[in-house]
Amino acid sequence: MLQSLVDEFTFEFPLPIEVLVLRTVGAALLCGMIGLERGVHKNPAGLRTNMLVGLAVSTFCMITVYMTETMADGNPAMRFDPIRLVEAVTAGITFLAAGVIVFTKGDVKGLTTGASMWLSGAIGLACGLGLWSVALLASFAGIVILWLLRRLQAVTGLKDE
Repeated sequence: MLQSLVDEFTFEFPLPIEVLVLRTVGAALLCGMIGLERGVHKNPAGLRTNMLVGLAVSTFCMITVYMTETMADGNPAMRFDPIRLVEAVTAGITFLAAGVIVFTKGDVKGLTTGASMWLSGAIGLACGLGLWSVALLASFAGIVILWLLRRLQAVTGLKDE
């Protein structure tokens, strides 16, 4: 019995532990930057929410990498379609993001927050798959859009949501 418990926790993952840690922490930190901007301005779904979205998505990616590399190996009956991962992530995050969008008295609130959650999912997906240039570029672009355009809207009086 003890050996089966030891075996349960000592399986070999296709990626080294340093890579797993980097992808996990990287997703949380990059998505945290998006969430920090939302939280500083007291928008719903701030720091913790965006970090958790990115962390969850990167974890789903690494689980998919494990399944693809180990379970399908040598088994022609096992077929994996990697695009299903993207579809599942986008569907799940769309559901979460829709929950923060509110229509009241002719005004729509929460669209940018919902979009930031969707972006965090995409960043988490890129981190989980090790696509660092995509993750960094998306994070940088997201921060610029959220931060710079907020200032531009304040100066011009344009309304976004």
